[in-house]
Amino acid sequence: MASIYLVINLVFNILLPIFVISSSLNCSKKTFSPEKNFNSCTDLPYLRAHLHWNYNPSLKKVSIAYRSKQTPRGWIAWGINPTGIGMVGSQALVAFRYSNGSMTVYPTSITSYNPSMIPSQISFLVSNVSAEYKKNEMIIYAVVGPLENGPVVNHVWQSGNSVSSGIPQIHSTSDPHLQSMGTIDFSVQPR
Repeated sequence: MASIYLVINLVFNILLPIFVISSSLNCSKKTFSPEKNFNSCTDLPYLRAHLHWNYNPSLKKVSIAYRSKQTPRGWIAWGINPTGIGMVGSQALVAFRYSNGSMTVYPTSITSYNPSMIPSQISFLVSNVSAEYKKNEMIIYAVVGPLENGPVVNHVWQSGNSVSSGIPQIHSTSDPHLQSMGTIDFSVQPR
């Protein structure tokens, strides 16, 4: 009898949560509207985030959709660091939801570990920038480029729990937040 209890406990408390989490993190299961269709995606290793993209090598531009689980009161950001690895030096797109339900998204340059997070010019072109919030998820859409250094970039992503007076507030300094960076090759098409 104890062995049946052990098997049931194993299935419901260990294996089922692993299946539910892994299936919810699979970027290839996400569908977008027909005008926002992406050929490539990756599940980012931290912050329950995903990056979808289409890379145009002749224009050196990438169309992206960065999405992350978030509450209506929080914020998300995704950016490229053209000069190094990590947060400082990143050129980011930041999105959050106003209390009236509308979304805002804008570029900002991350120049320190205590950035202003206000809109500012960044070192590369971005166009077709928009954001949406639905099903407890924020999504940033943009066309980035031309990418002067080619399709391989250092990128960062982040999220925070609050926005005050239209300014995203500091994010957590837990390990997942401090490790949310990597290198991505937009010319590769994982799915």
